[in-house]
Amino acid sequence: MSSRNSQANKAAARERLRAEREREAKKAKTRRQIIVAASIVGVLAIAGGASYGIMQAMKPSAWDAAKDKALVKPANSGSDGTTVVIGKADAKKTLEMYEDPRCPICSQFEQAVGPTIKKDVDAGKYKIQFIGATFIDKGSPGTGSKTALSALGAALNVSPEAFLEYKSALYSAKYHPEETTDKFKDRDYLITIADTVPALKGNAAFDKAVKDGTYDKWALVMSDKFDKSGVQGTPTLKMDGKKITADGSDNAPSDPASFTAAIDKALKG
Repeated sequence: MSSRNSQANKAAARERLRAEREREAKKAKTRRQIIVAASIVGVLAIAGGASYGIMQAMKPSAWDAAKDKALVKPANSGSDGTTVVIGKADAKKTLEMYEDPRCPICSQFEQAVGPTIKKDVDAGKYKIQFIGATFIDKGSPGTGSKTALSALGAALNVSPEAFLEYKSALYSAKYHPEETTDKFKDRDYLITIADTVPALKGNAAFDKAVKDGTYDKWALVMSDKFDKSGVQGTPTLKMDGKKITADGSDNAPSDPASFTAAIDKALKG
């Protein structure tokens, strides 16, 4: 082999080696670019997910949002929307009833005394005024008091009779939950209870109002009315501004006989 050919072969080999190194360098650069790009996408995805999570966390709850809604007044709730007076117009006295839908004592009271109250109201012995509370939602954290009160607003919009029957069903032994069980937050459950009331069973307008929270703002305004009343617990009964209590107690009468005795005394006062 001549010296010239040997040098040419060596030069060719060096050129092939250089070209191979360039190809490897380009491949390595491409791999690095892909890794960097993937890393950026991953970081952006994490940041986007975190941002979405933060936005969702900062998003107001349905009840926070309800505070800013316009007040929808149910029918039969007076000019201010929260004066729920039921009974014969010529009844001279009004029994104020302060109740929280989740209150277990209210449930016991309604089961024991509710039928007597209905009989008295139907007879025109007195009217009743309902003031709804939601303080149990704070003590036993939840939204059931507010949600049930909103559903009561939907029932009131149907009729006073539907309101009373629905309130009785909510407090019944069959459907009323333990105070610590926030079952009334479930709007479908509230509709299930409503199906026991003839005027509400299959009532599409009522069902929609419950599901849409049409009277959520009303529930908050009604609850605020309770808070401003100075009443400290439920159930509380008043007539002519005075509490009606069982003999020798500061609590509402818990049976028909003691209730009737206390009411008759208040009616004479």
